[in-house]
Amino acid sequence: MRFEDKIKKIKLSPKKWKETKNLDSLYDSDFFGKAENIEQYLEKTRKGKECYPHTDFKTVREIFLYATEKYKDNVLFLEKYNKKAPFTEISYGQFAEDVLSFGEGLSRSLKLKGEKVLIIGETTYQWYVSYMALLCGAGIAVPVDKELPDNELEMLINRSDVRGVIFTPKKKKSVHHVAKNCPNVKYFIEMYSSDHDEDGFVGFDFVKNDGSFLRDISEPILLSEEIDPDAFALLIFTSGTTSNSKGVMISNSNLAYNVNAITAFVDLHPDDRLLSVLPLHHTYESTVGFIYPMAMGASVTICQGLRYIVSDMEETSPTSIIAVPVLIEALYKKINKAIEKSGKAGTIKSAISFTNGLKAMGINVKRKVFQDIYDNFGGRLRIFVSAAAPIDPTVGKWLEDIGMTFLQGYGLTETAPIAALTPDFDRRVGSAGMPVWCDEIKINDANDKGEGEIWIKGKTVMLGYFEDEEATAEVLNDGWFNSGDLGYIDKDGFLYITGRSKNVIVTQNGKNIYPEELEALLNQKDEILECMVYGKEVPKEKELVVTVRLIPDYKAIEEKYQVSEEELNEEELEKILWKAIKEVNSNLTNYKTVKRMEIKHGPFEKTTTMKIKRFAELQKEEY
Repeated sequence: MRFEDKIKKIKLSPKKWKETKNLDSLYDSDFFGKAENIEQYLEKTRKGKECYPHTDFKTVREIFLYATEKYKDNVLFLEKYNKKAPFTEISYGQFAEDVLSFGEGLSRSLKLKGEKVLIIGETTYQWYVSYMALLCGAGIAVPVDKELPDNELEMLINRSDVRGVIFTPKKKKSVHHVAKNCPNVKYFIEMYSSDHDEDGFVGFDFVKNDGSFLRDISEPILLSEEIDPDAFALLIFTSGTTSNSKGVMISNSNLAYNVNAITAFVDLHPDDRLLSVLPLHHTYESTVGFIYPMAMGASVTICQGLRYIVSDMEETSPTSIIAVPVLIEALYKKINKAIEKSGKAGTIKSAISFTNGLKAMGINVKRKVFQDIYDNFGGRLRIFVSAAAPIDPTVGKWLEDIGMTFLQGYGLTETAPIAALTPDFDRRVGSAGMPVWCDEIKINDANDKGEGEIWIKGKTVMLGYFEDEEATAEVLNDGWFNSGDLGYIDKDGFLYITGRSKNVIVTQNGKNIYPEELEALLNQKDEILECMVYGKEVPKEKELVVTVRLIPDYKAIEEKYQVSEEELNEEELEKILWKAIKEVNSNLTNYKTVKRMEIKHGPFEKTTTMKIKRFAELQKEEY
């Protein structure tokens, strides 16, 4: 099911929005209470423009040991194992035991210490345990998209030379299907299983229990060696698994400094709770939505799925959510639609105007006024973080108008991921935030408007691309990483993104589509002589449409279909080419598939090294 289809299943009840006692009494003389209550509101909302004291962690293991000891009895995760039962609470102390035992089992029972281990599946508690055990020293983590087709999963396993695969029960069929073609994998470990087969398939619980036993009878080895903060610890592939995809090598230090960077800009406390919606192989979720709140002693609700977002919020009362723009915009539309059906749209519009006026005078009572809205989402929601792609500023402004803290993060997988972030004490809707304190950002080759390529240097920048020195050299120059994005920095130091110089196509829900990957596959088809893939802006389409501009191989078509170029009319040509494109699409995940075709008559404009001049081609008006 497509991401957009899943969002449609999110349900909001208009009836709930009719209970708006605060809004109805907004203009009552006693609404604000005593004068000292106003001062309390001011103290909570009036903050200085200086950063908060930041943490100074060097490794993820350091964060793990600190947090699980300091917050041992606090709740870290809430997961629902039965839809008819309440959420199960899992403490920091229990998490520590599970991580250390599973990590010991990986290291000693399975002898995978130092090896690359792939994790695939939906978000579960045991996904978190697996990831943390590897980052604490059991091996190199390779988290991948659970939606990878079997052929891509197989190629990625072999390309990255992983020796272990950890998977959820829902991925069992796929993993068994590819296992026979992955001879270097020693163990396939199924979460929520205690099995111990002889063919290399073992249960997660078997490995964990074995590790627990070994910890009891002898000196553990998981934590016996110091972790080199700058050593290769995490491998994340930027796209699919063809030869053109890039494996980003991340260090413990990259991740730890992401946490250090965020603590300077966002004030999170142990009583905060995040709703985990994004998939965990996404660097925003695994770093900002997991390691960071853990460092702060906060808790994480594991969302059951998009259709359960509202009910999960009602049940667990999160204070924060990290989401991609398409999800935030969908929630925004559904909220306003429910408000309109309740007949309260006019009241809320007036309340926004009134409270904005008060806020301009230093009196912020938005949370009290709009508490009725918050009650529909558990009552405590205060922070929305938009990540991975641009968002409509109207949405961010509306969230701020009802008293929400709306933050935007900027970065890439190559910065693990945060390079810039909105300070919660100085928010600018439309900006990507300010450069974090441990990174520098400069605008390279800026034009007369100050706009140019965004280059990043500092503690969050990757080690390089896995087994690809040439690609690494193309983006790293004297420590500066060329993001491929275009933007400018205003006089106050806020970064604004204006476009992309890279070819990558970013979808509304944060997925990256790399044209070179699709071109390599399309160029394998006999019918296509040469092609260029790009994201096309189409009227009334919110997403860029994945489009291929191609030159037909008429000679190959003539031989294959027994038809001459003269006999081949435009309609028949299109049918033949679309057949070839569909054959490629059949092996791709839906968001990557080519949706539009343009037939080019004549050669592409090229450089002296025979590379297509993409910018020049896209300026042509023949299509």
